[in-house]
Amino acid sequence: MQSDLKSKEILNNLNASDPDFLIETIEKIRESGNRQIMEGLFDLLHTTENTEVKSSIVALLSELKHQESALLLIEAIKNEKYLNERKDLVCCCWQNGLNYIDHLPLFVDLIVSESFQIAFEAFTVIEHMYGKTTDQVIDQECKKIEAAYQHANKEKAYLYNELLTILKNIPEKSQFRND
Repeated sequence: MQSDLKSKEILNNLNASDPDFLIETIEKIRESGNRQIMEGLFDLLHTTENTEVKSSIVALLSELKHQESALLLIEAIKNEKYLNERKDLVCCCWQNGLNYIDHLPLFVDLIVSESFQIAFEAFTVIEHMYGKTTDQVIDQECKKIEAAYQHANKEKAYLYNELLTILKNIPEKSQFRND
């Protein structure tokens, strides 16, 4: 009950217009984030024009440490509403160090279908991936990349070549974490 009240208070505070108050509220979220609050952060990232507020939100998302948060970020990346924030959201995925191996096809799709900037961020996420996935998934993603290579510009072709090597050598354990 106390937790729900605090969440509602934080969500209400995210609707404030004072940038300093918003940044202070975002800092409080580091201590008590949940699904509703994360969705409120994504909405604020989408609607605010204040660059300091945006930077504060991106910094928080880049420091997430609970694996459950990865799914919320994935949902936001998939959501067309946050298309303008997609580059920042994908960037947060590799910066926060959470494991996104279960979402490998999404990141390959981003590399193939998005601008080079987003593709590069998605490539970096895959570069940092670890864990087990099936040979079938790897083969499927390699075929997708090989098909896209036929129509690739020079920058994307380079990413595709590198990606084929990375996909075949995804480590089972992170070299940076003790999972």
